[in-house]
Amino acid sequence: MQEQLRSLVRDVPDFPSEGILFRDITPLLANAAGLALAVEMMANPWRNNPPDLIVGAESRGFIFGTAMARALNLGFVPIRKAGKLPTQVHQATYELEYGTDQLEVQVDAIQPGQQVLIVDDLIATGGTLEASRDLVQATGANIAGFSVLIELDALDGRTRLLPHMVHSVLRY
Repeated sequence: MQEQLRSLVRDVPDFPSEGILFRDITPLLANAAGLALAVEMMANPWRNNPPDLIVGAESRGFIFGTAMARALNLGFVPIRKAGKLPTQVHQATYELEYGTDQLEVQVDAIQPGQQVLIVDDLIATGGTLEASRDLVQATGANIAGFSVLIELDALDGRTRLLPHMVHSVLRY
């Protein structure tokens, strides 16, 4: 099953900048069976002990996060780029492997004490997921863990997320 998914991920060298090998999930998203399998494999570890809520960061975290929320019968809260949310927000600035960015979550979107699963398409350096974790914790909620489709082992982003459980379907 993992090889079926791996065959649907396209390598794009030197994107978005020279020296970066981008893992393009567009072919996987365009394949109904591949998308369904990816969501199921990302959701399966959480079926016996589901969280209260799923969050995902803009933009590919929205794709897998909402699909997983549907698969697990949970709600979904978006973590957006700065300036996109209409009410009071918590903010986190973070570093990417090729720059910096800022994320926000609405202050009242997540309730204190909720168990929250953070979902994204990929862990590289762990910056996006670490910022998402910080935002969830700023609301008073607890981190149930992380679920991603792809993990880039050489960049060791997982260590930034410890001690929480990190589930990745494909590791490169």
